[in-house]
Amino acid sequence: MTETSGPGQPVSAENPTVLFLCTHNAGRSQMALGYFNHLAGRHAVGWSGGSEPGEQVNPSAVTAMAEVGIDITGEFPKPWTDEIVRAADVVVTMGCGDTCPIFPGKRYENWDLPDPAGRDVAAVRPIRDDIEVRVRRLLGELGIVPVE
Repeated sequence: MTETSGPGQPVSAENPTVLFLCTHNAGRSQMALGYFNHLAGRHAVGWSGGSEPGEQVNPSAVTAMAEVGIDITGEFPKPWTDEIVRAADVVVTMGCGDTCPIFPGKRYENWDLPDPAGRDVAAVRPIRDDIEVRVRRLLGELGIVPVE
């Protein structure tokens, strides 16, 4: 069964899959995935990827997420593939510009967020907090009550 979120943008009715994309898959998309998995529980599936994956997850992002009780130390930067993008119900892009894949019939959101690369934890906290607000709003739009 498929529901529509916006004109012609299908979203699975059960356990929607959300893909978070950014350039290096080391900061913004990893924090978004961490929040999404933490808050969605078993009610949705979250993935992340990058157009030019970095070598490791941004240490400031790891620390900032740990401060709110979310452990992303097991994550690593990975590339996205066309198959992964096609399999996702919602694709959230964060700063990958023209390199982000666009497939007809997908629901896309672009989150304009500063890149946390090279920033200390104090500078990453506001980005992290903005991501939490956006993830919670997305969950609400998908009809998922956050697991607290």
